[in-house]
Amino acid sequence: MAEEPTRPAKPVSEAVAEAAKAGEEAAPGGRGGRRRGRPSDVFGGEIRRRDVFPLLVLHLVSSEPTYGNKLIEAIEEMTQGVISVNPNTMYPLLRELEEKGFLEGNWELPDRRTRRYYSITPAGKKEYRRLRTEVEPFLDSVISSLSLIKREVYGS
Repeated sequence: MAEEPTRPAKPVSEAVAEAAKAGEEAAPGGRGGRRRGRPSDVFGGEIRRRDVFPLLVLHLVSSEPTYGNKLIEAIEEMTQGVISVNPNTMYPLLRELEEKGFLEGNWELPDRRTRRYYSITPAGKKEYRRLRTEVEPFLDSVISSLSLIKREVYGS
């Protein structure tokens, strides 16, 4: 006879909500005036609203100049396809990061506007360090929430 898995002391939905709240509270400077997502929409919305994409772009560009489609592929590979980035998300983000002075973009062949390669600027390196600190509590809360869900469904 199979043993029933041990249940956590509180329902998963409460634990997930608490983990998400803890991540918000632990983030330096809070979230500003940004819209708050529900803990249940982490992959659908929170990842996009929580500076995770700018963090990933700055991280990837910090090692070498690269272009939009290559960044999309790298993020999908890094997350084993769990997170896919639409070009309609990536290219406006790259333009925004460039406008803010965090990235510098140069056309591969300026007269034909082929690929636009992005390099990180000194301001971008500073922003990258800031985002690493700010986003980590949120990522920890996602990991915690998923672990609670897995433990609830599959046991220890």
